[in-house]
Amino acid sequence: MADVLSEIAANNQKIYLEKKLDISLSKMMDMAYAASGTGFAFENKLKEKGLSFICECKKASPSKGIIAQDFPYLEIAKSYEQAGASCISVLTEPKWFMGSLDYMDEIASEVSIPVLRKDFTVDEYMIYEARAHKASAVLLICSILDSKTLGRFLRICDELELTALVEAHDRNECNMALGEGARVIGVNNRNLRNFSVDPTNCLRLRDYVGDKALFVAESGVKTREDVEALEKECVDAVLIGESMMMAEDKKAFLDTLRGLA
Repeated sequence: MADVLSEIAANNQKIYLEKKLDISLSKMMDMAYAASGTGFAFENKLKEKGLSFICECKKASPSKGIIAQDFPYLEIAKSYEQAGASCISVLTEPKWFMGSLDYMDEIASEVSIPVLRKDFTVDEYMIYEARAHKASAVLLICSILDSKTLGRFLRICDELELTALVEAHDRNECNMALGEGARVIGVNNRNLRNFSVDPTNCLRLRDYVGDKALFVAESGVKTREDVEALEKECVDAVLIGESMMMAEDKKAFLDTLRGLA
């Protein structure tokens, strides 16, 4: 499989060069600072006792294609909240994930739990845009950012009271995240360059991160047994996407994962 991660990052660079012609960076910054702060609501949720569940709304993915032909995103988000999700992740990348900022904006207006903008952040503009569109958190992926840029983006997030979920896949990227002061690290079990999944990847890195940051396991979690393995390692949160989207009864599925059914 081609390096889709690099393709998405390059496409986002192009998109945001064009977006700045419609709404300037300075105007977007004004819009972001005018939006009410969330007081780091996302990371505060993850600090609550027990394993937090971040449930994802996405229509498609590069590895699976279209996941949900019918995509009642508001209904899905509300069902997550009612089922006990701590936070909601919303895909906004338009080409490969068929996402939209409008989805996130509407969901954040209709639910009371924090919302993560799940996109491939390559420009500071995207961070201000996320805050202006009611996000409580953004995703920063180590493999598409250098250390200096990651540090700068983290400082912008802090100014906006916006949580940064800093995604790593290996020990070097965990070092990079910790070195730049990340407070929330998500270890992805999926290799975003070839989309292979190793469910044990996050478990190998759990002790390495330790208590230096909140720890989120991402991708490949499908069963109660998977969740129990994370609970045993005192993981703070798990982000569940495709398996949650593919479940016909999302509340029943989340109940099962949480050990309530």
